[in-house]
Amino acid sequence: MKNKNSCKKYFDDLKKTLALPLSVFYDSDSCKERSNDAKEKKREGKAMSYQPNWNLDVIFPGGSHSPELQAWLTKLEQDLNDFAMKTGAPLPAVEEARLEAVKERLHTYQELTKRLREAGAYVSCLVAQNVKDEAAVIRQSTVRRLSSMLQARAIELEETLVELPESSFERLLTWAEEKGFAGPLREWREKAREKMDPSLEKLASALSVDGYHGWGEMYNSIVGRLSVTVHVDGQKKTLSVGQASNLLAHPSRAVRQEAFLALENAWNEVADLNARVLGHLSGFRLALYEKRGWTDVLFEPLRINRMQRETLDAMWDAVAAGKERLVQYLNHKAKLLGLEKLSIYDVDAPLSEQTETIPYDEGARLIIEQFRAFDPELSMFAQRAFEERWIEAEDRSGKRPGGFCTSFPIKGQSRIFMTYQGTMDNVSTLAHELGHAYHQHVMNDLPHLSQQYAMNVAETASTFAEQIVNGALIDRADAKARAVLIDQKLSRAVAFFMNIHARFLFETRFYEERKKGMLSVQELRELMTQAQKEAYLDALDTYHADFWQSKLHFYITSPPFYNFPYTFGFLFSTGLYARAKAEGPSFAKRYVALLRDTGRMDTETLAKHHLGVDLKTRAFWDEAVREATAEVDEWLRLTPGDIEKTQAL
Repeated sequence: MKNKNSCKKYFDDLKKTLALPLSVFYDSDSCKERSNDAKEKKREGKAMSYQPNWNLDVIFPGGSHSPELQAWLTKLEQDLNDFAMKTGAPLPAVEEARLEAVKERLHTYQELTKRLREAGAYVSCLVAQNVKDEAAVIRQSTVRRLSSMLQARAIELEETLVELPESSFERLLTWAEEKGFAGPLREWREKAREKMDPSLEKLASALSVDGYHGWGEMYNSIVGRLSVTVHVDGQKKTLSVGQASNLLAHPSRAVRQEAFLALENAWNEVADLNARVLGHLSGFRLALYEKRGWTDVLFEPLRINRMQRETLDAMWDAVAAGKERLVQYLNHKAKLLGLEKLSIYDVDAPLSEQTETIPYDEGARLIIEQFRAFDPELSMFAQRAFEERWIEAEDRSGKRPGGFCTSFPIKGQSRIFMTYQGTMDNVSTLAHELGHAYHQHVMNDLPHLSQQYAMNVAETASTFAEQIVNGALIDRADAKARAVLIDQKLSRAVAFFMNIHARFLFETRFYEERKKGMLSVQELRELMTQAQKEAYLDALDTYHADFWQSKLHFYITSPPFYNFPYTFGFLFSTGLYARAKAEGPSFAKRYVALLRDTGRMDTETLAKHHLGVDLKTRAFWDEAVREATAEVDEWLRLTPGDIEKTQAL
């Protein structure tokens, strides 16, 4: 088949799935490049399709019963015990020997951290792909225990760093500067001074295995056993909560409503259990904060995100000022759908009854193509991830809800987890997670301590990857296609400005109330509904009172307040994307340089150094908010006033 004909067929198929005109995607030069790639693959005997299941056997063969994994964990535990002997021993009295001993301990700690991360990431993948894999859950408990052992060693290292005389620590910093992790080392010492006595910190870490983290695992077990029954396409289907949640973006309002009500019924059955789980998780965290002398529940999440309170406040102030534009969007969307007001399950509804889906292969190729326009290196990386099966995307029951990207520092690879059902939102999620993977990829050669970037900048990398794909499609679309694509873009802005803000409002208020005691199911529902009404400016007709149950992020036991970093990442990446469009191809190198510094600089320094902006003031955030909502007026003009005409798009 000739180049142009084969490429035209590809875009014909893609056009049908997206209901967009062929001219949006047709690019003869990229078609030739793709066809040449296809010929090369054919000569090499490679398949042209991508499998939607990840390959974990290249990490440890055998799954949860892997002998290699067991041997890895056994040896790791032995080495952790040996390391404990060293960190527990007194340091030499002579300064030169003392510094050499500290350097050796720092090196060993980083190596052990990478080995534990390798096993922990693998086990997390096992549990995610099959929540009923009891052997994997047991392995996860082992990893938690080993993590607690390593954390105890980290606390001893912190104590060592704090006790070093300033002159000795400055010499250590000079050495660390040469190795590439002076910033993280200085930060580590500062954080240690804000905690309890080391013996109490080690005790808290040990108790968290079966306490704090145990409650988080309990939530995963509860959710993994839930299922709902929904009628879709004339068939009665039994779905996991993750699969059913995807139906909230279904073209049919009847399906969306049925899925929403079925999910509400399912959550109602376990509401009392999840209320207790959330109560105990937060209680553990608050008790720890009290003993450390931390009175502000935002102190730790801001510290973890290397971010100042002034930056957070400036960001939310800018968001609040820009929300009215999105209320216009929501109100008009309600009219297009024939409604007085949208319900929470209508917010992500497509404007068309288009039922065709985007096959996994086509979604993959779309991402690879748009990444190539920004940076060929990013495109080649994404292609490698698909070809080497780094992605678990199959739509099946038994998987945990949501999506994530995890890294394997020793293999130098990542794995992406999601449930792909062929929607454009799924394609965006896939691009998002590939952005995470690329972020880690460009940092793999750095010292492990300099790879520990915070969630807010992690979400910058992932959301930037989304914007590359979505922005390129919008820029190349005609008027009718732009209406559909801008709707999807504004829907994402609603998520970051309103949905995430509701989570933030709920969680800050919940923790204040939790200081007084456990909250009932009804109290949690009232707090959540109030937060949603405020965040959405009362623009909706129905809210999701059980969102405190259905949103996994409230139960994650690693970083607290798993919310505002998403909005930060969205707006920061929006600012980056605007600069990328203005500067052209040269920005790709600047972008990689910024990513590589995310583990070595605090947020404000990173922005000042690479972009020349002050995040503690409104200027940058106001500009990003305007950019994120810039197409509201155009969308209002492009969309007709009734659903029949909209569906004709």
